[in-house]
Amino acid sequence: MHLSDDERNHHHGLQQDLRVLAKRTDRRELLRWMAFTSLIPIIGCGGTDSSGGSGDTSGCARIPEETAGPYPGDGSNGANALVLSGIVRGDIRSSIAGASGVAAGIPLTITLTLVASDGSCTPLRGYAIYLWHCDQAGRYSMYSSGVTSENYLRGVQVTDEEGKVTFTSIFPACYSGRWPHIHFEIYPSVEATSSSRNKVATSQLALPEDSCDAVYATSGYSQSVRNLGQVSLSSDNVFSDGASTQLATVTGNTTDGYAASLVVGIQV
Repeated sequence: MHLSDDERNHHHGLQQDLRVLAKRTDRRELLRWMAFTSLIPIIGCGGTDSSGGSGDTSGCARIPEETAGPYPGDGSNGANALVLSGIVRGDIRSSIAGASGVAAGIPLTITLTLVASDGSCTPLRGYAIYLWHCDQAGRYSMYSSGVTSENYLRGVQVTDEEGKVTFTSIFPACYSGRWPHIHFEIYPSVEATSSSRNKVATSQLALPEDSCDAVYATSGYSQSVRNLGQVSLSSDNVFSDGASTQLATVTGNTTDGYAASLVVGIQV
């Protein structure tokens, strides 16, 4: 697998917030099955639209297990955002726990719907989802030069009765060697986030090209235009073997902001 320069360089707590508050599916085999049953147009867990995946829970294929990358911030590679007071939150644009940075960029609301991938598509309530991504300049808080003292664009939410979590964030950059993406880890409960060893799934959400093109044409994202032009979903080291279950549905515009949604199927 070819990794970017950043990924080659880097490849318990939460107690206060706690008080407040697999068998991996082979994607190539899945795609062959979908083609055989004439369901290949289905994106993610349901029908499609021109912007990417779907919020429909029909189908509910298991999302592929992916690398957490070099900047997880879950304690498995140095920095640990999960020990920070306030990490359980919906708005992840600001740093917390004494840090004061705020991530600039086009607003993006991210909604994940967690469901069982056993055919029932049952919404999974009470699971904790830890989500993180790079900023407008392609930097990861807690790791990248200039933002090692920041912890923005990282947060934990607990799925509701419909299996949903929603994060208020900014549209991430496209940095060299990777398609624009968002990382997330799934834990059986918020208490389980005390250790990254407790996670039950790790994956990544891909953003559709048309939305990326529109955002990257705005001020502050200029370097993303060049980087996006040098990569594709088919050449990306994570999504190259198929991104149908990971490509988000994205709606909105650069004036009012965007909303991304993805149905995430896991084995229970």
